[in-house]
Amino acid sequence: MLCRQTKAVASFLVVASTVLAGCATHYIPNTDVEDNDDNRKIISFCEKYRNAVESKNVGALLQLASPKYYEDGGNIDAADDLDYAGLGEYLNGKFQDARAIRYEIRYRRVLREDDLIFVDYTFSASYRIPGRKGEEWRRKVDDNRLELVEHQDEYRIVAGM
Repeated sequence: MLCRQTKAVASFLVVASTVLAGCATHYIPNTDVEDNDDNRKIISFCEKYRNAVESKNVGALLQLASPKYYEDGGNIDAADDLDYAGLGEYLNGKFQDARAIRYEIRYRRVLREDDLIFVDYTFSASYRIPGRKGEEWRRKVDDNRLELVEHQDEYRIVAGM
């Protein structure tokens, strides 16, 4: 009797897990983002951004940014706000101080709200910059959000660089 009950329970668990696996959400590899064509295209675009940061490719970064780019610095002080022209100045100025950059991204979520696409991610940035005793490595791990808009058959970044 016990053997039949064990077999019945085992059979039930196999069937239940098969049914539940069919309903499981699939994610783009190495992300927490649901796997579908739109999200793959968005993540692919964001990887262009990540690669441009690592290679310090200012031209590519400016091409990925929208002319309407605007960053408010997360506060009410307008002194640290950054528009497209300011982004160019930063990328051609202080950004160039980095001698080497490693920029890793773990994509967490893609959201759409009206005409905006929000890409939430956690990054680990390691970079070598001049210091008092020569060049030194620095590292920062934080969460960030890229804000994208559709542009022709691709996207442009309107905030978050």
